[in-house]
Amino acid sequence: MTTVPELPTFLYDGDCAFCSSSARFAQRWIPTAAVIAPWQFSPIDELGVTLEEVDVAVVWVTSPTQHCAGPEAIATLLTSSRSAPWRLAGWLLARRLVLRAAWPLYRWVAVNRHRMPGGTAECSLPHAERGRSS
Repeated sequence: MTTVPELPTFLYDGDCAFCSSSARFAQRWIPTAAVIAPWQFSPIDELGVTLEEVDVAVVWVTSPTQHCAGPEAIATLLTSSRSAPWRLAGWLLARRLVLRAAWPLYRWVAVNRHRMPGGTAECSLPHAERGRSS
C-alpha cells in the first residue's frame, strides 16, 4: 500500500532525466519542507491529481482539492523555501505578467526537454508511449 506523502508536494516526471536532474537540484539547493517526488511513485489519485496533469507539467499539491502546475508550481515551490533569495525568486515568478510570459517558455522547455542538459530521448515521449518497443 502506497502512503500519501506529506503535503505540500511537488511532483515531477521521474522518467525524464532532465526533470529528475532539476528535481535533484531543487532538493539539494532549495531548502523547503515540501516533498519533492516523482509522480510515478506518488499516489496521484489520492493527491487529487490526474495522469493528464502530471504528464504535461510539474504540479504543486497543497491538498487533494488544491494544486497548481507549470511555472506557478515552480513559483510556489520557491516561495516555500526557508531561504530569502529563493523566496524572492518565487515571488517574482508569481507576478501575473511574469507568469504570463513564463508559460510559453515553460511549454517550450517541456516540449524540448530531451534536448536540455541531462535530457534523453525518453524525455520526449508521451508517458503512454514510454517503454514500448518499436
